[in-house]
Amino acid sequence: APVTRERPNKISVLVVDQDESPISKEIVAQLTAESSLDVKPATLQAARDSVQRGNVPAAVVIPGSFGKDSVAALIGLGTRPKLSLLVDPSRQAEPAMLRGILTGRAMQAIGRGAFGGAATGFAFRPPFDADEQAVTGVRERIPYNSYAHSFAGFSVQFNLFMGVEVGAGMLLLRQRGLWRRFRAAPLSKWTILGSRALSAGMISVVLVSIVFGFARVVFDVRISTVPGFFLLAASIGLMTAAYGLLIAALARTVETARGMSILVTIFIVMLSGAWVPSFLFPTWVQNAAKVLPARWAVDGLDGVTWRGLGFSDALLASGVVSLFALLFGLVAVARFRWDE
Repeated sequence: APVTRERPNKISVLVVDQDESPISKEIVAQLTAESSLDVKPATLQAARDSVQRGNVPAAVVIPGSFGKDSVAALIGLGTRPKLSLLVDPSRQAEPAMLRGILTGRAMQAIGRGAFGGAATGFAFRPPFDADEQAVTGVRERIPYNSYAHSFAGFSVQFNLFMGVEVGAGMLLLRQRGLWRRFRAAPLSKWTILGSRALSAGMISVVLVSIVFGFARVVFDVRISTVPGFFLLAASIGLMTAAYGLLIAALARTVETARGMSILVTIFIVMLSGAWVPSFLFPTWVQNAAKVLPARWAVDGLDGVTWRGLGFSDALLASGVVSLFALLFGLVAVARFRWDE
Protein backbone atom coordinates (compact mmCIF):
# COMPACT_ATOMS: atom_id res chain seq x y z
CA ALA A 1 0.00 0.00 0.00
CA PRO A 2 1.31 3.49 -0.77
CA VAL A 3 2.59 5.50 2.18
CA THR A 4 0.73 8.77 2.70
CA ARG A 5 2.47 11.63 4.37
CA GLU A 6 0.92 14.65 6.00
CA ARG A 7 1.43 17.78 3.92
CA PRO A 8 3.49 20.43 5.70
CA ASN A 9 1.73 23.56 6.89
CA LYS A 10 1.52 26.33 4.35
CA ILE A 11 3.31 29.58 5.17
CA SER A 12 0.75 32.30 5.79
CA VAL A 13 1.75 35.48 3.94
CA LEU A 14 0.00 38.83 3.61
CA VAL A 15 0.59 40.87 0.45
CA VAL A 16 0.20 44.64 0.25
CA ASP A 17 0.04 45.73 -3.41
CA GLN A 18 0.42 49.51 -3.44
CA ASP A 19 1.31 49.51 -7.14
CA GLU A 20 -1.51 47.51 -8.76
CA SER A 21 0.35 47.45 -12.05
CA PRO A 22 0.32 44.42 -14.39
CA ILE A 23 3.74 43.44 -13.02
CA SER A 24 2.74 43.68 -9.36
CA LYS A 25 -0.51 41.84 -10.04
CA GLU A 26 1.42 39.03 -11.72
CA ILE A 27 3.77 38.81 -8.72
CA VAL A 28 0.77 38.46 -6.42
CA ALA A 29 -0.82 35.88 -8.71
CA GLN A 30 2.35 33.78 -8.84
CA LEU A 31 2.78 33.91 -5.08
CA THR A 32 -0.85 32.87 -4.65
CA ALA A 33 -0.30 29.91 -6.98
CA GLU A 34 2.61 28.63 -4.86
CA SER A 35 1.58 25.40 -3.13
CA SER A 36 3.73 26.19 -0.10
CA LEU A 37 2.17 29.62 0.53
CA ASP A 38 -1.19 30.78 1.83
CA VAL A 39 -1.41 34.30 0.43
CA LYS A 40 -4.02 36.89 1.42
CA PRO A 41 -4.26 40.59 0.50
CA ALA A 42 -4.07 43.21 3.23
CA THR A 43 -3.55 46.88 3.91
CA LEU A 44 -0.16 48.05 5.14
CA GLN A 45 -1.36 48.71 8.70
CA ALA A 46 -3.24 45.40 8.92
CA ALA A 47 -0.18 43.52 7.63
CA ARG A 48 2.13 45.22 10.13
CA ASP A 49 -0.25 44.50 13.03
CA SER A 50 -0.65 40.84 12.04
CA VAL A 51 3.10 40.29 11.86
CA GLN A 52 3.67 42.11 15.16
CA ARG A 53 1.04 39.96 16.92
CA GLY A 54 2.56 36.78 15.52
CA ASN A 55 -0.49 35.87 13.42
CA VAL A 56 1.64 35.54 10.27
CA PRO A 57 5.42 35.15 9.92
CA ALA A 58 5.81 37.68 7.10
CA ALA A 59 4.15 40.18 4.80
CA VAL A 60 5.22 41.42 1.35
CA VAL A 61 4.84 45.11 0.53
CA ILE A 62 4.99 46.06 -3.17
CA PRO A 63 5.46 49.86 -3.28
CA GLY A 64 3.78 52.23 -5.69
CA SER A 65 5.29 52.44 -9.20
CA PHE A 66 7.27 49.25 -8.53
CA GLY A 67 6.49 47.82 -11.97
CA LYS A 68 7.60 50.93 -13.87
CA ASP A 69 10.69 51.52 -11.72
CA SER A 70 11.85 47.90 -11.86
CA VAL A 71 11.61 47.80 -15.66
CA ALA A 72 13.55 51.05 -15.87
CA ALA A 73 16.23 49.71 -13.50
CA LEU A 74 16.45 46.55 -15.59
CA ILE A 75 17.64 48.51 -18.63
CA GLY A 76 19.87 50.81 -16.58
CA LEU A 77 17.53 53.78 -16.21
CA GLY A 78 16.53 55.10 -12.81
CA THR A 79 17.02 53.78 -9.31
CA ARG A 80 16.24 50.31 -8.06
CA PRO A 81 12.89 50.06 -6.23
CA LYS A 82 12.48 48.18 -2.97
CA LEU A 83 10.30 45.21 -2.16
CA SER A 84 9.69 45.29 1.58
CA LEU A 85 9.41 42.19 3.72
CA LEU A 86 7.83 42.69 7.14
CA VAL A 87 8.97 39.72 9.23
CA ASP A 88 8.44 38.25 12.66
CA PRO A 89 12.04 38.12 13.99
CA SER A 90 11.30 35.05 16.11
CA ARG A 91 10.58 33.05 12.95
CA GLN A 92 13.54 32.80 10.59
CA ALA A 93 12.84 29.78 8.39
CA GLU A 94 9.61 30.99 6.77
CA PRO A 95 10.85 34.47 5.76
CA ALA A 96 14.03 32.94 4.33
CA MET A 97 11.98 30.59 2.17
CA LEU A 98 9.64 33.41 1.17
CA ARG A 99 12.56 35.62 0.08
CA GLY A 100 13.75 33.00 -2.40
CA ILE A 101 10.28 32.44 -3.84
CA LEU A 102 9.55 36.17 -4.03
CA THR A 103 12.81 36.98 -5.82
CA GLY A 104 12.23 34.32 -8.44
CA ARG A 105 8.60 35.24 -9.11
CA ALA A 106 9.33 38.97 -9.20
CA MET A 107 12.15 38.40 -11.72
CA GLN A 108 9.82 36.45 -13.98
CA ALA A 109 7.09 39.09 -13.80
CA ILE A 110 9.52 41.96 -14.48
CA GLY A 111 11.08 40.07 -17.39
CA ARG A 112 7.72 39.46 -19.01
CA GLY A 113 6.75 43.07 -18.44
CA ALA A 114 9.95 44.35 -20.03
CA PHE A 115 10.51 41.90 -22.91
CA GLY A 116 7.21 40.15 -23.44
CA GLY A 117 5.86 36.70 -22.67
CA ALA A 118 8.92 34.85 -23.94
CA ALA A 119 11.09 36.06 -21.08
CA THR A 120 10.53 33.92 -18.03
CA GLY A 121 13.68 34.43 -15.97
CA PHE A 122 17.16 35.93 -15.68
CA ALA A 123 20.55 34.90 -14.48
CA PHE A 124 21.73 38.35 -13.43
CA ARG A 125 21.15 40.61 -10.46
CA PRO A 126 17.49 41.48 -9.77
CA PRO A 127 16.53 45.06 -10.72
CA PHE A 128 15.18 45.71 -7.22
CA ASP A 129 16.27 45.47 -3.59
CA ALA A 130 14.62 43.38 -0.89
CA ASP A 131 14.26 45.43 2.28
CA GLU A 132 13.61 43.23 5.33
CA GLN A 133 12.09 44.86 8.41
CA ALA A 134 11.73 43.08 11.75
CA VAL A 135 8.35 44.13 13.13
CA THR A 136 8.43 44.57 16.90
CA GLY A 137 7.57 47.49 19.16
CA VAL A 138 9.58 49.95 17.07
CA ARG A 139 7.46 52.91 18.11
CA GLU A 140 7.94 51.94 21.75
CA ARG A 141 11.65 51.26 21.10
CA ILE A 142 11.28 47.61 22.01
CA PRO A 143 13.84 45.57 20.01
CA TYR A 144 13.57 41.85 19.47
CA ASN A 145 15.12 39.92 22.34
CA SER A 146 15.28 36.13 22.03
CA TYR A 147 15.63 35.80 25.80
CA ALA A 148 12.21 37.32 26.42
CA HIS A 149 10.29 34.23 25.32
CA SER A 150 12.43 32.02 27.53
CA PHE A 151 11.61 34.14 30.57
CA ALA A 152 7.92 34.14 29.65
CA GLY A 153 7.86 30.34 29.36
CA PHE A 154 9.88 29.89 32.52
CA SER A 155 7.58 32.19 34.51
CA VAL A 156 4.41 30.39 33.43
CA GLN A 157 5.96 26.96 34.01
CA PHE A 158 7.21 27.91 37.47
CA ASN A 159 3.80 29.27 38.45
CA LEU A 160 1.98 26.15 37.33
CA PHE A 161 4.31 23.97 39.36
CA MET A 162 3.82 26.33 42.28
CA GLY A 163 0.09 25.70 41.87
CA VAL A 164 0.77 21.98 42.17
CA GLU A 165 2.55 22.60 45.47
CA VAL A 166 -0.32 24.80 46.69
CA GLY A 167 -2.76 21.98 46.02
CA ALA A 168 -0.51 19.38 47.61
CA GLY A 169 -0.05 21.60 50.66
CA MET A 170 -3.80 21.96 51.11
CA LEU A 171 -4.23 18.20 50.87
CA LEU A 172 -1.55 17.76 53.51
CA LEU A 173 -3.43 20.11 55.82
CA ARG A 174 -6.59 18.09 55.29
CA GLN A 175 -4.82 14.81 55.99
CA ARG A 176 -3.56 16.23 59.27
CA GLY A 177 -7.06 17.22 60.29
CA LEU A 178 -6.45 20.96 60.21
CA TRP A 179 -9.42 21.62 57.94
CA ARG A 180 -11.75 20.35 60.65
CA ARG A 181 -10.18 22.85 63.04
CA PHE A 182 -10.63 25.63 60.52
CA ARG A 183 -14.28 24.71 60.14
CA ALA A 184 -14.76 24.94 63.89
CA ALA A 185 -13.68 28.58 63.73
CA PRO A 186 -16.24 31.29 62.82
CA LEU A 187 -14.95 31.47 59.26
CA SER A 188 -16.80 30.85 55.99
CA LYS A 189 -15.60 28.45 53.33
CA TRP A 190 -14.89 31.38 51.04
CA THR A 191 -12.72 33.03 53.67
CA ILE A 192 -10.66 29.91 54.30
CA LEU A 193 -10.13 29.03 50.64
CA GLY A 194 -9.81 32.68 49.66
CA SER A 195 -6.99 33.29 52.11
CA ARG A 196 -5.01 30.38 50.67
CA ALA A 197 -5.68 31.53 47.13
CA LEU A 198 -4.80 35.15 47.92
CA SER A 199 -1.47 34.27 49.47
CA ALA A 200 -0.54 32.03 46.51
CA GLY A 201 -1.59 34.69 44.03
CA MET A 202 0.43 37.42 45.74
CA ILE A 203 3.53 35.22 45.84
CA SER A 204 3.04 34.48 42.13
CA VAL A 205 2.89 38.18 41.20
CA VAL A 206 6.03 38.89 43.20
CA LEU A 207 7.89 36.00 41.55
CA VAL A 208 6.91 37.06 38.02
CA SER A 209 8.01 40.61 38.81
CA ILE A 210 11.36 39.41 40.18
CA VAL A 211 11.98 37.16 37.17
CA PHE A 212 11.35 39.95 34.65
CA GLY A 213 13.22 42.46 36.79
CA PHE A 214 16.24 40.17 36.54
CA ALA A 215 15.62 39.77 32.80
CA ARG A 216 15.56 43.54 32.35
CA VAL A 217 18.76 44.19 34.28
CA VAL A 218 20.83 41.27 33.03
CA PHE A 219 19.43 40.50 29.55
CA ASP A 220 17.89 43.87 28.60
CA VAL A 221 14.39 42.42 28.21
CA ARG A 222 12.18 45.48 27.92
CA ILE A 223 8.50 45.90 28.73
CA SER A 224 6.27 47.90 26.36
CA THR A 225 3.43 48.54 28.82
CA VAL A 226 4.10 48.37 32.55
CA PRO A 227 0.39 48.48 33.54
CA GLY A 228 -0.29 45.71 31.04
CA PHE A 229 2.56 43.64 32.42
CA PHE A 230 1.32 43.86 36.00
CA LEU A 231 -2.24 43.12 34.85
CA LEU A 232 -0.92 39.96 33.22
CA ALA A 233 1.11 39.10 36.31
CA ALA A 234 -2.03 39.46 38.43
CA SER A 235 -4.05 37.20 36.12
CA ILE A 236 -1.24 34.61 36.18
CA GLY A 237 -1.32 34.81 39.98
CA LEU A 238 -5.08 34.11 39.94
CA MET A 239 -4.51 31.18 37.59
CA THR A 240 -1.81 29.78 39.89
CA ALA A 241 -4.06 30.01 42.94
CA ALA A 242 -7.10 28.56 41.18
CA TYR A 243 -5.01 25.74 39.70
CA GLY A 244 -3.83 24.82 43.17
CA LEU A 245 -7.39 24.87 44.55
CA LEU A 246 -8.57 22.68 41.68
CA ILE A 247 -5.85 20.11 42.37
CA ALA A 248 -6.76 20.08 46.06
CA ALA A 249 -10.43 19.58 45.21
CA LEU A 250 -9.96 16.76 42.68
CA ALA A 251 -7.11 14.76 44.23
CA ARG A 252 -7.48 12.66 47.38
CA THR A 253 -3.89 12.26 48.55
CA VAL A 254 -0.72 14.30 48.38
CA GLU A 255 1.00 11.55 46.38
CA THR A 256 -1.78 11.47 43.78
CA ALA A 257 -1.85 15.24 43.55
CA ARG A 258 1.86 15.53 42.89
CA GLY A 259 2.15 12.54 40.56
CA MET A 260 -0.80 13.21 38.26
CA SER A 261 -0.63 17.00 38.44
CA ILE A 262 3.04 17.15 37.49
CA LEU A 263 2.38 14.96 34.45
CA VAL A 264 -0.59 17.10 33.38
CA THR A 265 1.37 20.30 34.01
CA ILE A 266 4.26 19.12 31.83
CA PHE A 267 1.86 18.56 28.91
CA ILE A 268 0.21 21.94 29.48
CA VAL A 269 3.57 23.72 29.54
CA MET A 270 4.79 21.93 26.45
CA LEU A 271 1.65 22.58 24.37
CA SER A 272 1.43 26.21 25.47
CA GLY A 273 4.71 27.04 23.72
CA ALA A 274 6.68 27.64 26.91
CA TRP A 275 9.50 25.31 25.87
CA VAL A 276 9.50 25.88 22.12
CA PRO A 277 7.50 28.48 20.17
CA SER A 278 3.99 27.26 19.40
CA PHE A 279 4.30 28.02 15.67
CA LEU A 280 6.58 24.98 15.33
CA PHE A 281 3.64 22.69 16.16
CA PRO A 282 1.16 21.40 13.56
CA THR A 283 -1.78 23.72 12.92
CA TRP A 284 -4.28 21.53 14.75
CA VAL A 285 -2.07 21.49 17.85
CA GLN A 286 -1.73 25.27 17.73
CA ASN A 287 -5.50 25.65 17.56
CA ALA A 288 -6.15 23.09 20.29
CA ALA A 289 -3.65 24.80 22.61
CA LYS A 290 -5.79 27.94 22.62
CA VAL A 291 -8.01 26.28 25.23
CA LEU A 292 -5.07 26.31 27.65
CA PRO A 293 -4.69 29.38 29.89
CA ALA A 294 -0.91 28.87 29.90
CA ARG A 295 -0.87 29.49 26.12
CA TRP A 296 -2.58 32.85 26.61
CA ALA A 297 -0.23 33.69 29.48
CA VAL A 298 2.90 32.95 27.43
CA ASP A 299 1.60 34.85 24.40
CA GLY A 300 0.59 37.74 26.65
CA LEU A 301 4.05 38.01 28.19
CA ASP A 302 5.60 37.82 24.73
CA GLY A 303 3.27 40.62 23.67
CA VAL A 304 4.24 43.05 26.43
CA THR A 305 7.96 42.35 26.01
CA TRP A 306 9.65 41.87 22.65
CA ARG A 307 6.53 42.18 20.49
CA GLY A 308 5.95 45.65 21.91
CA LEU A 309 2.14 45.40 22.03
CA GLY A 310 0.01 47.84 23.98
CA PHE A 311 -2.29 47.74 26.99
CA SER A 312 -5.36 46.58 25.03
CA ASP A 313 -3.58 43.41 23.92
CA ALA A 314 -2.43 42.73 27.49
CA LEU A 315 -6.01 43.30 28.65
CA LEU A 316 -7.29 40.63 26.25
CA ALA A 317 -4.71 38.04 27.30
CA SER A 318 -5.14 38.72 31.01
CA GLY A 319 -8.92 38.61 30.62
CA VAL A 320 -8.82 35.15 29.07
CA VAL A 321 -6.40 33.87 31.74
CA SER A 322 -8.63 35.33 34.47
CA LEU A 323 -11.71 33.63 33.00
CA PHE A 324 -9.92 30.29 33.17
CA ALA A 325 -8.91 31.06 36.75
CA LEU A 326 -12.54 31.83 37.62
CA LEU A 327 -13.66 28.55 36.05
CA PHE A 328 -11.01 26.58 37.96
CA GLY A 329 -11.99 28.33 41.18
CA LEU A 330 -15.71 27.65 40.80
CA VAL A 331 -15.11 23.97 40.07
CA ALA A 332 -12.72 23.75 43.03
CA VAL A 333 -15.22 25.27 45.47
CA ALA A 334 -18.01 23.02 44.17
CA ARG A 335 -15.91 19.85 44.43
CA PHE A 336 -13.95 20.59 47.61
CA ARG A 337 -14.50 17.94 50.32
CA TRP A 338 -14.84 19.62 53.68
CA ASP A 339 -15.85 16.62 55.76
CA GLU A 340 -12.68 14.58 55.21
